[in-house]
Amino acid sequence: MATQQGQMSVEELQTLVVNALEDMKGVDLRVMDVREMTTVTDVMVVVSGNSARHVRSLAEELVTQVKAAGIQPLGVEGEDQGEWVLVDLADVVVHVMRPQVREFYNIEKLWSVADEARGAGGGAPPQP
Repeated sequence: MATQQGQMSVEELQTLVVNALEDMKGVDLRVMDVREMTTVTDVMVVVSGNSARHVRSLAEELVTQVKAAGIQPLGVEGEDQGEWVLVDLADVVVHVMRPQVREFYNIEKLWSVADEARGAGGGAPPQP
């Protein structure tokens, strides 16, 4: 999947995202390559913020930096509450969450279970 703007590779966008989140002291950053599991995106990034304010700041700074690089986010959801902000950059989807919310939804486990199921069957994920 190529970035919608076509000027930045998935890897370059992922590096930009990771650097921005690390610069803002994002906690427990995790990058998951989901190309083989979904056509929605190539990479999911999950990171925690220490408070609602930190979650909002992480997401705001990320959006500022990707826009400065010429990437227009497809959407940003959840910034009002600051519990879970989703930043959709097409090829990279970023989940910025408070630790309690992250623990409750455990989306990393969801994607690792999908990966294990896909690998165990030797091919495509099970169909409903």
